[in-house]
Amino acid sequence: MNIKVLGTGCTNCKNTINLISQVAQSQGVAVVLEKVEDIRLIMGYGVLSTPGVVINGKVVHAGGVPSREKIEQWLAAA
Repeated sequence: MNIKVLGTGCTNCKNTINLISQVAQSQGVAVVLEKVEDIRLIMGYGVLSTPGVVINGKVVHAGGVPSREKIEQWLAAA
């Protein structure tokens, strides 16, 4: 599963990456986490509020740190 976290390096972006990593590890789901900091690439996804989360090419979240429950749902569905 390919997961991209879109953001310029703010604390919320870092917390989002850490939380996704923790949840994936606890569920035993193999993920490839990528940090996208280029504003042009971020806007290319249509994300105007960061952090944004893209799973397998689809934007699933934008703005604020997602909840653990939300991340668990994404990993279960993908």
